[in-house]
Amino acid sequence: MFKMFWQLLPISPIALGILAVGTAITQTIAAPVLAESSQEQDGKAEFINSNTLSLENSDTELDTAEQVTSVSQLSDVQPTDWAFQALQSLVERYGCIAGYPNATYRGNRALTRYEFAAGLNTCLERMNQLIATATTDLVKKEDLVTLQKLQENFAAELATLKGRVEVLESHLETVERQQFSTTTKLNGEAIFGISGFATGQDSTNADIPRTTTFSDRIRLNFDTSFTGKDLLRTRLQALNFNYFSSQAGTNSRLPEGTLAFNAEIDDEDPANNAVTLDTLYYRFPLGKKTFVTLFANEGEVDDFINTVNPFLDGDDGANGALSRFGSRNSVYYFVPQGTGVGVTHQFSDQLELSLGYLSNTAANPSRDNGIFNGSYGAIAQITFQPTKSLSIGLTYVNAYDNLGEDLATPGTGSKKANLGLATDLPVSTNAYGLEASLEVNPRFLINAWAGYVKSRVIDVGDADIWTYAVGLAFPDLGKRGNLAGIIVGMEPKVTSADGAIANVFSDTIEPQNRDSAKDRNTSMHIEAFYSYAVSDNITITPGLIWLTAPNHDDRNSDALLGVIRTTFNF
Repeated sequence: MFKMFWQLLPISPIALGILAVGTAITQTIAAPVLAESSQEQDGKAEFINSNTLSLENSDTELDTAEQVTSVSQLSDVQPTDWAFQALQSLVERYGCIAGYPNATYRGNRALTRYEFAAGLNTCLERMNQLIATATTDLVKKEDLVTLQKLQENFAAELATLKGRVEVLESHLETVERQQFSTTTKLNGEAIFGISGFATGQDSTNADIPRTTTFSDRIRLNFDTSFTGKDLLRTRLQALNFNYFSSQAGTNSRLPEGTLAFNAEIDDEDPANNAVTLDTLYYRFPLGKKTFVTLFANEGEVDDFINTVNPFLDGDDGANGALSRFGSRNSVYYFVPQGTGVGVTHQFSDQLELSLGYLSNTAANPSRDNGIFNGSYGAIAQITFQPTKSLSIGLTYVNAYDNLGEDLATPGTGSKKANLGLATDLPVSTNAYGLEASLEVNPRFLINAWAGYVKSRVIDVGDADIWTYAVGLAFPDLGKRGNLAGIIVGMEPKVTSADGAIANVFSDTIEPQNRDSAKDRNTSMHIEAFYSYAVSDNITITPGLIWLTAPNHDDRNSDALLGVIRTTFNF
């Protein structure tokens, strides 16, 4: 490959690439790029360089050149330029000049001797081709004499450059032999979280322990593409976050205020940063406007649905809001994480339809389980964007939970609002959501959502659940990359319910709260945070979450949770 590459070797990109072999060998190697031009002036040959190598910080991008057949194809070369005739001759007579893909030549760049040697070699090779094909009448005798002298003067540089290319070829063979993958990229994320309650009482009217925790969550994503348009994501995860005030890892005494990067851990089988397969899905296009996502493990609705909460809903708590409630409308959480499919179809730039089905019992072959007979969540959403600054979402969820207390709670709302956990009985749910986002200006957005849930405890009774919130986002506050946010709302609350439900509350509902199936009072969730971008890869986010009347019960004192989240991306 490099033998042919040497013959067509252009000047700047490869010359610079050779000088930076130590760092660029793992980068993409450019296609051959542009040679150089010459013109006699005051008896001396002067040459114009035309090309540059660009290595960006994250993705390696090389400005490749394209052969031109007429100097008029170069937009930045004018007939009035002093080198115009020379360029015209080299392009149209000898064909040894090329231009950038954007039709520019950039003739005023400085030229190194190695770059010049490479350009000279390209023109010599071209002339040898012309001579070999009996077209010697195209090559002027004086040009040959000049080029012969130049070749002699630059013989050392040409030999050195050729040697470096041979070394580069050897390095490339090693990379190809030892490379991890030609189709897979690795990216990672680490969260360090310090959090603790400063004051407040839980659902039992007991003081919340003033305990400060320091936990972490680590993710490694292997992103593979086979066609350039598809994506196979394999995620490995290790963490040791847990819900606050948990008992046996399942019966949280304060489900409200759950952090977005929390995970419920069974005290009898703690994770303790054990590495597990978290997410595994494959996304591919079906036509030009439809994308299909197949989830083999731990699929979530935000992987294929726009939650219409810009900046606040950020990568499962790595960015944006600190709490699960502040991240998105709580109706989305009635769809369990699991196995299934998601489909997104874009009718136009303004209208999008998303459909999905996920089950967290798909791998269980026992009776009343599996992907269709066990717990599941089906979701449909229309997202409408009448203007660039306004987005509106209409969401419907149909869900069924037959796992009872074994099903992790959505992590928002009162204990009674999580009826599957509260009753330890199968629950059928129909949920309706309305989401909206308005960009007042690039540095101020207003997000709002509301949700109504109709849940039925099978063979017992029905319950009505409501939730709503308003969120304010301030991107780039203080400097680029920063983000401030404020969320105020009501986490899911049972506003009315059949009395029979109270009779089947399990031990997860305390005796003093079993007298009614609906929640006693109204609790407000008030959250504020400020993300400071230390660099492109490190963000520190301090914040506070204030819960009035925890568990929608004014007999419990207000709770105040402090959080400092540090996110590393690499």
